[in-house]
Amino acid sequence: MGDKGHAPTDGTQMTSGLMTSRRAGVRPFLYAAALATAVAAMPAQRLTAGEPAAANAVAKSRMTVPAARRAGRLPRIDGVAGRPLVVIDAGHGGHDPGALASWDGGLREKDLTLKLAREIRDQLLQSGRVRVALTRDRDEFLILQERFGLARRLGADLFISIHCDSAENQGASGASIYTLSEVASDREAARLAARENKADILAGVNLADASADISSILIDLTQRETMNASAGFARLLGREAKELIPLRPNYHRMASLMVLKAPDMPSILFETGYISNEADAKRLNSEGGRRAIARSVQRAVEVHFARRLASR
Repeated sequence: MGDKGHAPTDGTQMTSGLMTSRRAGVRPFLYAAALATAVAAMPAQRLTAGEPAAANAVAKSRMTVPAARRAGRLPRIDGVAGRPLVVIDAGHGGHDPGALASWDGGLREKDLTLKLAREIRDQLLQSGRVRVALTRDRDEFLILQERFGLARRLGADLFISIHCDSAENQGASGASIYTLSEVASDREAARLAARENKADILAGVNLADASADISSILIDLTQRETMNASAGFARLLGREAKELIPLRPNYHRMASLMVLKAPDMPSILFETGYISNEADAKRLNSEGGRRAIARSVQRAVEVHFARRLASR
């Protein structure tokens, strides 16, 4: 779990998670949205003919902010009641496109992850052994804490965040699986965490909400057990995936990724391939490629819950 102390040779860059800082009070972007709405609602007659400069200043001061998710709205859960719940998180979305294919400017990570999440959901539901929910089933932006927060509110038994990797070296290819660690397994994992954890910051405005009230001691104890379960599932997924999709040689990596920080829910981040690699990206964007990825997840999920049931 320690830093290997050397730089990666494939030039991999981090593509999937954002840093959140905590501030008391309302979210800054919600305040900005309310202010813009109030200004827009001002009666037109209050701006007289002698005030064109004021009108121009108001217009220039308006800014576009992400729409707030409707309070209390939870994703739909599909499947047979009473079965374990798997929440699939399609990375990025909305104003955040994720990584872009340098060889094909029209291919965006946020679109591939949504297609993959839907395919994984469909195959898991066909097995009939689990229930499934998606954190997003359309092109929308969710902050990182909201992603695993939704899964926790639904009572998820397993959380899988889907992403596509990216590297300056277009020869880099293959899937990898990340689990949580406060100490990155290598410098490549550390760079992934640094890049992915910045997803909640837009134009210098932190979009994450504040404060965790739970005791740090309880969090630590619970999270250690959860991290062990997450690592076990990552190894299981690698075993099932290696016959179906290309994997990185050291496919299981650890990093301090915000989206994996639910203290009581086994969680992984699945980098399904490199969007910067033409062969990988074409596979990810094909029906056959998505089916293979979904099949590997389905197999791993079935074994994971079968083992859990047998250990009771």
